[in-house]
Amino acid sequence: MGAATKLALALLLITCSSGAILGRSETQDCVYYNSNWEKDRTNRSGVEPCFGEKDKRRHCFATWKNVSGSIEIVKQGCWLDDVNCYDSSECVERKDGPPDVFFCCCEGNMCNEKFSYSPETVQGKLQPPSPQPKLTPTSNPYPMKPPFFSTLLYSLVPIMGLAAIVIFSFWIYRHHKLAYPPVLVPTQDPGPLLPSPLLGQKPLQLLEIMARGRFGCVWKAQLLSDYVAVKIFPLQNKQSWQNEYEIYSLSGMRHDNLLQFIGAEKRGSNIDLELWLITAYHEKGSLTDYLKANVVSWSELCHIAQTMARGLAYLHEDRPGLKDGHKSAIAHRDIKSKNVLLKSDLTACIADFGLALRFEAGKSAGDTHGQVGTRRYMAPEVLEGAISFQRDAFLRIDMYAVGLVLWELASRCTAADGESHRRRYLISNSLFAVKCTFSLRCM
Repeated sequence: MGAATKLALALLLITCSSGAILGRSETQDCVYYNSNWEKDRTNRSGVEPCFGEKDKRRHCFATWKNVSGSIEIVKQGCWLDDVNCYDSSECVERKDGPPDVFFCCCEGNMCNEKFSYSPETVQGKLQPPSPQPKLTPTSNPYPMKPPFFSTLLYSLVPIMGLAAIVIFSFWIYRHHKLAYPPVLVPTQDPGPLLPSPLLGQKPLQLLEIMARGRFGCVWKAQLLSDYVAVKIFPLQNKQSWQNEYEIYSLSGMRHDNLLQFIGAEKRGSNIDLELWLITAYHEKGSLTDYLKANVVSWSELCHIAQTMARGLAYLHEDRPGLKDGHKSAIAHRDIKSKNVLLKSDLTACIADFGLALRFEAGKSAGDTHGQVGTRRYMAPEVLEGAISFQRDAFLRIDMYAVGLVLWELASRCTAADGESHRRRYLISNSLFAVKCTFSLRCM
């Protein structure tokens, strides 16, 4: 029997025996409370049954604020599999601070009914727990904790299965690592952890994938009681993540028609490192997705087109004297309907600055920024490699792409009072004028 086989059997026996001794309390129900219940159209309080995948653990959580000694609950309910909640029967916030928003999680039915703040040490002394709010008991009964032997029985089988999966994954990893030379494993490090002042230590939970692109995928996520969008880049697309973060961090990048940036983070380590960008979440998604399922009226078309143009005009402007410094002119270089997001009132905002280029006074853009972007939206001079590497040339390329986005809008527009054909004719002529005005071929 080889050494690897002995190691695998030893791990299996240790894992099974530890699981049999300890067991764990299955979370079935949690106390539910939502301070924003009217806005979210949910119940205010009650009991929430917890659902999830069979191989995932379920927990309860609570978030609250301490306003001048008065406890204000933000939210309570079920929490998905989180290693920070394992084997914790009490809901206790133990971070030093105290933080602006307290967060705790635990395992066991209704374990979040009581919660407290008890940091481990404050100047060498134990911190007494903060007062707990009194909750009105609900009329919904919940099951009692299962006896020890039932818990042991239900815990042993999943633990053995998990141990087998871990051993098999380790075996696959070893064989995969030996099958490829080390030079193929990416080793570059994107540098120190970037600051995310608006995130701090607040819990961020991924919910579902909303879109996929060339450089990564976009998730809908929950940050406390708010929804945000998380764009995740693999390590090999570090340059796009770095460029987009630097563009968002420039002075003057706060505008109603540019996607709101919240923070950037690194998750994982070594070859499993992921690079995250956290931005505002807009439920209607991109203009591409919206036009696939909807047609727009003439007034909606004008509103979308106007706000999109306003955002791009601000991006292209060189604006000195702002509160946070000088804003340089920026070319987007990948304008398309998929990179135009729609807010709830159909106001457009421009997103995805992974290919954006900043122009600084007295500095050349260089000649290394050639044929980039999406081919369908490229101006003829870009396709033919006849671009002049000057600021105005890059800005005209953006305007050519905007003309194509406007054409997409016009093709999904319905107008009342029999004016549809006349308006589309006017739009067609206007778009032709835009293309000729901003394309280098017509100059």
